[in-house]
Amino acid sequence: MRFLAIGAGMQARAVAYDLVRQRDVREVTVTDLDPARLRHLKRALGSRKVRTVVADAADRHRMTEMMRRCDVAVSCVPYFFNLGLARAAIASRTHFCDLGGNNDVVRAELALSPQAKKAGVTVVPDCGLAPGMVGILAADGFSRLDRTNEIRIRVGGLPRRPKPPFKYALVFSAHGLINEYAEPCLVLANGRPEWREPLEDMEWLQFPRPYGNLEAFNTSGGSSTLPESFRGRVKKLDYKTVRYMGHCTQMRVLRDLGFMSLQPELVAGKRVVPRQFLAQRLEAVLPRDTYDVVLLRIYVRGAKRACGTTIKYEMTGRGDSKSGLTAMMRATGFSAAIVALMLGRGQVECTGAFTGENCIPTTEFIRELRQRGLHLRIHIY
Repeated sequence: MRFLAIGAGMQARAVAYDLVRQRDVREVTVTDLDPARLRHLKRALGSRKVRTVVADAADRHRMTEMMRRCDVAVSCVPYFFNLGLARAAIASRTHFCDLGGNNDVVRAELALSPQAKKAGVTVVPDCGLAPGMVGILAADGFSRLDRTNEIRIRVGGLPRRPKPPFKYALVFSAHGLINEYAEPCLVLANGRPEWREPLEDMEWLQFPRPYGNLEAFNTSGGSSTLPESFRGRVKKLDYKTVRYMGHCTQMRVLRDLGFMSLQPELVAGKRVVPRQFLAQRLEAVLPRDTYDVVLLRIYVRGAKRACGTTIKYEMTGRGDSKSGLTAMMRATGFSAAIVALMLGRGQVECTGAFTGENCIPTTEFIRELRQRGLHLRIHIY
């Protein structure tokens, strides 16, 4: 099989790292606009299977031509490229998956399902950690119960040694991070989808030492299509991001001052988009800490054989010093790589456009996670 990874950032490196280690993968082409990033990625991977090409993800004609050489394309660039890339994949008759993160973009990709089906390919947006892995695990819990009342998803990527100003390190795109904090959040309440405000509905969680007391609050994109997929079948479903105490309040200040707005402002005679400026400053100021942790906790509650049952999924993922991959890179990139491999191997039997909870075989997905050293624990009680 041949794969195309679009982007040469942190997640693309993790995706390519996993793909080149599979016996049935012949070649992984990585494309990016920045030749230096491509050289760095190729040196870090040290595999003859890796091929790098300088190209623009926004150039649909070029992307279509490159995809024609591959069995599966994986988008590892910010969410606003994904719709164009999905269209290019359909035009080239290439399976496609991405890391998602924006509800509107994902809906637009899913609307391409008739075209994808006609082309005989499968498009799967939202294949990272959240959205992505968490949705597939939620679907697994749902499938184990006779009746499901509630799905609660709590997940966060954190530095293991938090530092000012936000007790946070940049573990993925700053654009994606701001999108989570600025856009409305879809939940299920009484079985019906409802919109909630981001950075609200605070709760406090207890994790084992050294993490202790942490906060969780609404963020956008993590649940993606889950409320729509489980509408009428689950009474309550929500997603919250886990952070160190005090982080949410700081983000609210930035939001309330308008720094997350997409509306251009006139500053010193120049038009400036506040969100773009904030993304640039976060990229410049926040540490990129390889000493990180991914904390995941999902509760699926309902009944099995008329008995009240809870299924709890827990994962505490850490970075790997040998590979140089952070915890977030492993959790996000490996999840996307597993989906891409399933597409290439024909394990996803449907054609069209679907999110993971509706098309990915959960048992095989969980097995693949564990084979990669992501220690997922499942408790049923």
